[in-house]
Amino acid sequence: MIDLEFLQKLIRTLDKSGLDHIEIERGGTRIRVSRSPAPAPIVTQAASPTPSHGPGDPTTHAGSPRPLAAGGHPTAAPSNLENLLEITSPMVGTFFRSSSPDSEPFTDVNKRISKGDPLCIIEAMKLMNELEAEIEGIVREVCVTNGEPVEYGQLLFRVEPG
Repeated sequence: MIDLEFLQKLIRTLDKSGLDHIEIERGGTRIRVSRSPAPAPIVTQAASPTPSHGPGDPTTHAGSPRPLAAGGHPTAAPSNLENLLEITSPMVGTFFRSSSPDSEPFTDVNKRISKGDPLCIIEAMKLMNELEAEIEGIVREVCVTNGEPVEYGQLLFRVEPG
């Protein structure tokens, strides 16, 4: 249990310092105090697919794994990428499709999502950050495999708005 006086001192210390955040572990409890909130996911309009000229083409992403659906099967490539919105990672971390290994995924291909619905969890520095939908629509592609490390700005989902 963290005492309120200690937490207030921690906040004052952060205010006086030039740091953006402080994270400590005390008595088995981890505390993170930050000046800025966690960044929101980035939603962009998908670009038209560019034709590939083969393995030697620098725009070809050789070795990129096909995204997997809930059953471990590759997702179907969307027929019309121009109308899809892309949801990208707001941070570096590890991507998880559900809150625990035994739970159902938060969302899946062809599932309708609404604003505020959980999409995934991104674990960063042992903190679980739940990513919520900022748009409404139907998930057309899950672009990351469960447990895979993700980078800032990496494509996570393609969503058909509506």
